[in-house]
Amino acid sequence: MYRTHTCGELRQNNAGETVRLAGWVQRTRDLGGMTFLDLRDRYGITQLTFSMDEQPELCKKARKLGREYVIQIEGKVRERSSKNRQIPTGEIEIEVSSITILNASQTPPFTIEEESDGGDELRMKYRYLDLRRPPLRENMILRHKAALATRNYLASLEFMEIETPFLIKSTPEGARDFVVPSRLHSGEFYALPQSPQTFKQLLMVSGYDKYFQIVRCFRDEDLRADRQPEFTQIDCEMSFVTREDVIQTFEGLAKHLVKEIKGIEIGSIPQISYDDAMRYYGCDKPDIRFDMQFVTLQSRKENIQHIQPNHGFKVFEEAEAVIGICVKGAAEYTRKQLDELTDFVKRPQIGANGLIYVRYAADDTFKSSVDKFFNADTLKNWATHFSAQPGDLLLIMAGELDKTRKQLSELRLEMGTRLGLRKKDEFKFLWVLDFPMFEFNEEDNRWYAMHHPFTSPKEQDMAALSSHPESVKANAYDLVLNGSEIAGGSIRIHRREIQEIVFDILGFSRDDAKEKFGFLMNAFEYGAPPHGGIAFGFDRFCALLGGYDSIRDFIAFPKNNAGRDTMIDSPSEIDSNQWDELHIKQNKSNS
Repeated sequence: MYRTHTCGELRQNNAGETVRLAGWVQRTRDLGGMTFLDLRDRYGITQLTFSMDEQPELCKKARKLGREYVIQIEGKVRERSSKNRQIPTGEIEIEVSSITILNASQTPPFTIEEESDGGDELRMKYRYLDLRRPPLRENMILRHKAALATRNYLASLEFMEIETPFLIKSTPEGARDFVVPSRLHSGEFYALPQSPQTFKQLLMVSGYDKYFQIVRCFRDEDLRADRQPEFTQIDCEMSFVTREDVIQTFEGLAKHLVKEIKGIEIGSIPQISYDDAMRYYGCDKPDIRFDMQFVTLQSRKENIQHIQPNHGFKVFEEAEAVIGICVKGAAEYTRKQLDELTDFVKRPQIGANGLIYVRYAADDTFKSSVDKFFNADTLKNWATHFSAQPGDLLLIMAGELDKTRKQLSELRLEMGTRLGLRKKDEFKFLWVLDFPMFEFNEEDNRWYAMHHPFTSPKEQDMAALSSHPESVKANAYDLVLNGSEIAGGSIRIHRREIQEIVFDILGFSRDDAKEKFGFLMNAFEYGAPPHGGIAFGFDRFCALLGGYDSIRDFIAFPKNNAGRDTMIDSPSEIDSNQWDELHIKQNKSNS
C-alpha cells in the first residue's frame, strides 16, 4: 500500500502509530537541526519532521525535495509541541523514518497556495496545477456534494435519471448551435444540444412522468463570468402537473441544496410577477438581499403624475418617466461621491444622461441638485412618496420608461454593493412569474419567444394568442438567487394545434416547422400528457453557493474569456485528411 492514511486524516488519538502517507510536497522549512515538510493531498496537509542529529542522511534528503515532488513516507505519529489550530491535523506530526520519491517535479510556474501569485491566464494554462490549490479543491467538493444531493433528493421523489443524445438536429432559434460534421452522411451535420428540451418532452409522451438529468449543454455564445460554451444543467420534467406543482417541487430542491451545502434553512420563497419586477426593480432577476424598490414620480404611459406642472425643469417636462430609489442613511454623501455616481450612470454601458439627488438631512431640511426648480415643500412631498426619513438620500433618473428602469436597476445594484448590502453569505430566492409570451424585435420585424417556442400560454390568454400576441402571458417561471437567474421553466404546449399557432406567430412556415420540429408535433398526436419542467444552471448555482461570481471556478476545465482552452490549445486546426473524410472543402486560410 502506498498509504495507510490520507494527509487530512490523522489526529492526536493516532499518536504512537506507524503510518504511511503519500502526496505532494507543499513546502519545506530548514531550521538547522530540524527540517519540517508539509505533505499535501486532496484531503489536507500533514507536517513531517526530520532530525539532523538522529537521521542526518534522511534529513539531507528531505532538504533536497522540491515543491510538488510526489513522495511516500513512513513514520510514527506524535503530538506536536507547537500546535497549529488552523488545520485539522495541526495537533500531530510524523517523525519520518523513510522517504521514497515517487516522482520529481519541475518548479511550478505559480505558488500552489490558498492565495496564488499566478494570474488567471497562467493558472488556466496549468489548470491541473491550479486544481491542487485549496480554493479550487473546495469548489470541486461543493459541486460534487451538490450533484449528489440533487440526485438523492429527486430520486426520493421517484424521478428517473435518463440520458438524452448529444448528437442532435440543428435548430438555429435562440443561441447559436455548435455543429458537428458527419463523415458517413456527406454534407450533413449534427448539432450539440443547447438543452435536452424536446427530448424531455418526448419522454413525457413516453410515459416517464418524472425525468431528470445532470446534463452537459452547449451554446456558441459570447462569453462572460457566468457563461461558458459548455455548461451543466439540472434538467427536469414532470407530467400531469400545474405551475404550482413544479414550483413546489423545485423550491424544495433549492432549499434542500442550501441546507445540505451551507447548513442554512431557507423559508418560503416569495413570488413576484414579471411586470412588478420591472416596475419595482427594473429587471426580471431582482436582488432582494436589500430593499431600495423603485418609486415612480411620473410615468405618462401608466398615467402616474406626482410632479407638479409648470416647474420649468425641462428634463422632467420632456421625460416619459421619472423614477428613483431611496438610499437609507446616505444623506451625508459628499458632492464628490454624488459626482462619482453620476459618472457611473453616464458610462456607455448604462447610457444615462444624468442623475438627480435629494438629500433629506437629519435636521429635516432638504438639499438637491434641482433646488432652482423645486422648493422644500415639493421635495418633502417627494420624500413622502419614497417613504424617506431624515438622513436618507433620494436618487432620481428620468427618460424613456423602459430605459430609465434598466439604468436605475444598475444604479440600485451599485448602491447595494457600495453599502455592503449584497452579502455573499446571504441567500435570497425569488420566483418571477407571468412573463410575456413574446417579445418583438424591431430590427427583424418579427416576434421571438421570450423563453422558448414550446412554452404554453396561460390558459386565460389562449383566446388572444393569434389576435393579440403582445398581450399574452407565458405559463413560465424563473427562480432567482441574489440577483442571478439560476433556473427557468414553464408549462409546455402539449397540443399540436396550439404549437402550430405559436410557430406561425414566430414566423415559421408550416414546412419549416415540420422540418425542424415535425417529430415533436407528431408525438403530440399520440396521447401527449400535460407537462412542464425546469432547468437549473448547475454551475451558476454552485458558484453562488460558494460565494463566487464566476462559474469558471466551479468547472474543472473551463474555457477562458475568448472561449479557448489554453491548457490543451483548443479549438485547433484539424489534419487535412480529416477535411477530406468529412467531405468539407478546406478554406485556403486554414491550409
